Amino acid sequence: MVKLAAMISGGKDSIYSLNWALQQGWDVSCLITIRSKNKASYMFHTPNINVVEKQAEAIGIPLIYADTEGEKEKELDDLKQALQKAKQKYQISGIILGAVASDYQEERFNRICSELDLKTYSPLWHKNQKDLLLKMIDEGFDIRISQIAAFGLNKKWLGRKIDFDAYQELIELNRRYGTSIMGEGGEYESLVVNAPFFKHPIEIKNSRIIMENDCTGIWVVEV
Repeated sequence: MVKLAAMISGGKDSIYSLNWALQQGWDVSCLITIRSKNKASYMFHTPNINVVEKQAEAIGIPLIYADTEGEKEKELDDLKQALQKAKQKYQISGIILGAVASDYQEERFNRICSELDLKTYSPLWHKNQKDLLLKMIDEGFDIRISQIAAFGLNKKWLGRKIDFDAYQELIELNRRYGTSIMGEGGEYESLVVNAPFFKHPIEIKNSRIIMENDCTGIWVVEV
């Protein structure tokens, strides 16, 4: 059977893509997470990135961590090394990605994987964002808002579960301000604390909210 790795960030898109691959019966041999020191990284999700370790335990798949300074373009070298490590250790032949609409990320992942003779699989790529988020809710994913950076979002959203009411509000924000329903423009980031294929939910021991201004802030959790 073909062995694959899944890039996960802790957010809804990568976790849902992993779930999709497992539902297909694919052999996901390991998970890969890049921890960037640059909170404004063009490539990698940064809020609550250390929660990924707990997610991997709940999923039951080994995790490969790699650190990067997050310098634009140079951070791709750290990604490449992590992929090489996964290929050598687990004999993977492809990568599952959670990309939805970012051409910047998709092009760079595809280029590096091509250099390493790895195939890429992006099950969410260019899917309807309203349909995608609704499927995640309907299928029982417990998704929390971990960071905001958009007009129309405020402190009340941080730590909030994306349920049907939140979904309806995001649709209205999209109508009024053009806010991406999936947060694809960086409007918000997410954290999955439970999913149907988790062995147990992620226990949040403590959390705090840090606001930069009325519509920019982060929900920091301890697990």
